[in-house]
This record gives sequence, structure tokens and C-alpha cells, in this order.
Amino acid sequence: QVQLVESGGGLVQAGGSLRLSCAASGRTFSNYAMGWFRQAPGKEREFVASIRWSGSSTLYADSVKGRFTISRGNARDTVYLQMNSLKPEDTAVYYCGAHPGLYCSGGGCRYWGQGTQVTVSS
Repeated sequence: QVQLVESGGGLVQAGGSLRLSCAASGRTFSNYAMGWFRQAPGKEREFVASIRWSGSSTLYADSVKGRFTISRGNARDTVYLQMNSLKPEDTAVYYCGAHPGLYCSGGGCRYWGQGTQVTVSS
């Protein structure tokens, strides 16, 4: 059974940093892209960032470019999201996803984690 488990969320002041992690298990994720989405209260889930299986290419939402960095672990089954210069509008539940193909992005992902809460206070 495929599992994606996020960790690293929490409460941080505006301007601060957090690092999210997502560990994938239950199958071989060869050629799977991984990504991060977020959902704020009363809003739809939105794309944040994605990374190809090789780690050679990344994709970001305009709202987080220059502040967030997505990366993969050497074993390719872990993905990280380094979030710097956080803003109150970054407050949301952050979900990790995995998807066969180039990116886990606008079309969503085949597999999802349960989410981790990120709260940025002003």
C-alpha cells in the first residue's frame, strides 16, 4: 500500500522558515514526480512546487518562486520543501503528492499524503 507521510509543519512568525519532508513507501517510485500542494481554509487545493524523478528539473507556483525550494533525497523516495520568508498567506495544510510522469502539478497527483499544517503568524 502506497503511503506518503508529511512532517515538519508548525507555527512560525512571518519572515521565518520551515522545512517540510515527505517520505514515500509501498512501491517503487521510479520515474515518479513528486510535488507539494496546499489548501487554505475555504479555498481550493493549489499547486506549490514539483520536482522530476531525476531531480534535474523543478516547477514552482509564481506565489512561492524565490522563497520556496523543492528537492529530493538521494534515494528519490523523499521530497523536501524548504520555505523561507514565510507570509501569513502561506498558511495552509500542505500535501505531498506523487505522480507518474514529468511533474505532479496542475492536474493533481495519483497519490497523496494526509497533509501537515503550516501556520504563519503576522
